[in-house]
Amino acid sequence: MNGKTTPSVGRDVRPPGLNADEPTTLLTFLEYLREAVIGKTVGLSDEDARRPGVASGTSLLWLVRHLTAVELNWFVWAYRGADVEPWDDDAPSPGDETVAGSVAAYRAAIARANEVIAAAATDLDHPGVRSLRPDAEAPSMRWLLVHMIEETGRHAGHADILREQLDGSVGR
Repeated sequence: MNGKTTPSVGRDVRPPGLNADEPTTLLTFLEYLREAVIGKTVGLSDEDARRPGVASGTSLLWLVRHLTAVELNWFVWAYRGADVEPWDDDAPSPGDETVAGSVAAYRAAIARANEVIAAAATDLDHPGVRSLRPDAEAPSMRWLLVHMIEETGRHAGHADILREQLDGSVGR
């Protein structure tokens, strides 16, 4: 993918520089944010990545698990209409969760989401099959991409703070 960056902990990685069509630009920024979240887990022990950094219990691995479920719910379940139950995006983290397993599951969800995105990229206005929001119309692919940029960006900021609390690492 053009403009893809892989942030490393402690290094400030700027958003991608890219002038492209709308689908490519949206997906490039989403990929940048996905990799920023993954980058916050680099070099952490499983125990540290599971450690909640705030009273709500949010940890880096919980954020990765949440984003995994959100990707699958919006792109696979809602937009594509897969005949599966939605994934629980608010489930507590299990005690045996690992960085490697969580990141692998997130990357697998991203790959599935990217297949859905690629199939719809020629018509960003086309609505999906259903919505996760009760009594709402199925959103367009444009809406989903913008929403996932917002969702992932918000959680990338949370991940920045959690990582800094764990070991002092700062940066995007």
